[in-house]
Amino acid sequence: MRLLLYGLNFAPEPTGVGKFSGEMAAWLARRGHDVRVVAAPPYYPSWRRDASVALWREELWRGVRVYRAPLYVPQRPTGGTRLAHLLSFAAASLPLAWWQAVGFHPEAVLAVAPTLMTAPGALAAATLARARTWLHVQDFETEAAFGLGIVGGAAVRNAGLGAEGWLLRRFDRVSTISQPMLRRLIDKGVSPERARLVPNWADLEAIRPLAAPSPLRAELGIPPDTLVALYAGTLGTKQGLDILPEAARSLRDAPHILIAIAGEGPARAGLAEATQGLANVALLPLQPPERLNDLLNLADLHLLPERPEAADLVMPSKLGGMLASGRPVVAAVRPDRSAAHGMAGAGTLVPPGDAAALAAAIRALAADPARRAALGAEARRLAERDWNGERILVSLEEDLRRLINVQ
Repeated sequence: MRLLLYGLNFAPEPTGVGKFSGEMAAWLARRGHDVRVVAAPPYYPSWRRDASVALWREELWRGVRVYRAPLYVPQRPTGGTRLAHLLSFAAASLPLAWWQAVGFHPEAVLAVAPTLMTAPGALAAATLARARTWLHVQDFETEAAFGLGIVGGAAVRNAGLGAEGWLLRRFDRVSTISQPMLRRLIDKGVSPERARLVPNWADLEAIRPLAAPSPLRAELGIPPDTLVALYAGTLGTKQGLDILPEAARSLRDAPHILIAIAGEGPARAGLAEATQGLANVALLPLQPPERLNDLLNLADLHLLPERPEAADLVMPSKLGGMLASGRPVVAAVRPDRSAAHGMAGAGTLVPPGDAAALAAAIRALAADPARRAALGAEARRLAERDWNGERILVSLEEDLRRLINVQ
């Protein structure tokens, strides 16, 4: 198949949408498909672009030809600067997408949201190429923007949601990454026969429980008897990370418990300030991909906070790695949210935003190694059942073939 993938984020970004889009494209290329990509230069999760790299460039990455379009990357993402950021990529990438439509003549155009701002260009490119269309929704960015207060106003909200629904209904296939999000697609007007579930996945070979303690524990000077409660992922506005310093303050009387926070993003500076003087908090850098398993195995338990108003709009991709590492998860999410369904039986839920409840759950698991072991074993079982990348991508490939072969 000739496939054009069109999306903001792409490899070698180590986390989030770019990671999964890159792995999907590379997997399809290994299967013999001709895959081309229109994307932005890597900038996430640090929100910094390498100024030494050409603004426009073509590259070959793992058998995939990638065309990069420039974009504006704000130093401090806010409502207005985020909008300018997304618009800049949609405008700059449009000529590349249309050029590929005419020159490459793809059989299917796969658009990835975020950002939905590229969806009109993807539909136009598919029309030029007489190709089928597929939209993969990693994040309901429109609702998230209003729910998190990034943008506001009833008129703007109604216009944004109306445009979103209209665009969703224009694609031949629309997929997303969890059952609650799939139901939301249908509520937005996508017919059930066009809606698909394509979950994110974990590399179950690269991420696995270690028999011995993670080498990072010794490298960081963490004593063997210290329990590590780890948050590893993007340090952004959607994650509800302000609960972590508050929980750490509640645990100051338990010096054998360490809250470790690993990652990059716009919230890192605020976290550093909020945790200053807390001896039971370690703020760690984002680890390279080859150290990800060591990082995830540093945890005795994983922490998964979510802001209440955003928790049902996204499925945290970091959950797959947490489960694959064979460690229990303490999640500050409501029980009806995507993350809660994804980790059922593998950890503990507490109300979102409740730092005292989070601290109590950490304290309880710290005192019960047998329960931690049982929950960790269930976590790995769930990862093998629900986060198997080969099975997920084979199903996607088969559906793409059926879509293209429809006359």
